[in-house]
Amino acid sequence: MARLTRPESQARTRAELLATARDLFLTDGYAKTSLERVAEVAGYSKGAVYSNFRTKSALCLEVLELIHETKFAEVTELLEGAGTLTDRLVLFQSWAERTLGDVGWTMLEFEFAIVAREDPVLQAALTSSLGVVRGTISASLQTIADSSGITLPLPADDAATAVLSLGVGLGIMRAIDPSLSAQLITDAVRAMLGGSLSI
Repeated sequence: MARLTRPESQARTRAELLATARDLFLTDGYAKTSLERVAEVAGYSKGAVYSNFRTKSALCLEVLELIHETKFAEVTELLEGAGTLTDRLVLFQSWAERTLGDVGWTMLEFEFAIVAREDPVLQAALTSSLGVVRGTISASLQTIADSSGITLPLPADDAATAVLSLGVGLGIMRAIDPSLSAQLITDAVRAMLGGSLSI
């Protein structure tokens, strides 16, 4: 097996630290996870963590961005292979039931939002990250609408904000009460794409 180059080794170290941090943040939460703990669990020195991530908040922001990328990749993969709009909504509903209200993810988002509120720089970074999420949802809604010959009732960006807001709120409620259905988010998407559709 070929020896890793220095950049390859650094990239692997960073990826392993990020994966370890994600697991710890999701299990233990933001406040209880220290950079020292990330280093210990990942099997690296504290210096390795600090050379890759300046602060715990910077690390957590990257973890959240990784989670967002992963979740949207799941949805995109599901929807790309589906045939009709109804088929896509059925798959989206299944994903929402599995995903919205995941206690680790939901509470991490909520806890980190509180931390960011006290730090204008961090709040701006989080706002930017959420802007990327909104943009992804907006593009997805517009693509589905265009491919289905549907005119969205709102500008795509506003529709995305509405769907994201409902998803965040519903995720918090389902984290508290898992018996709640994620059907509401599917109904909202259906309403954006032509309310007469049923699944």
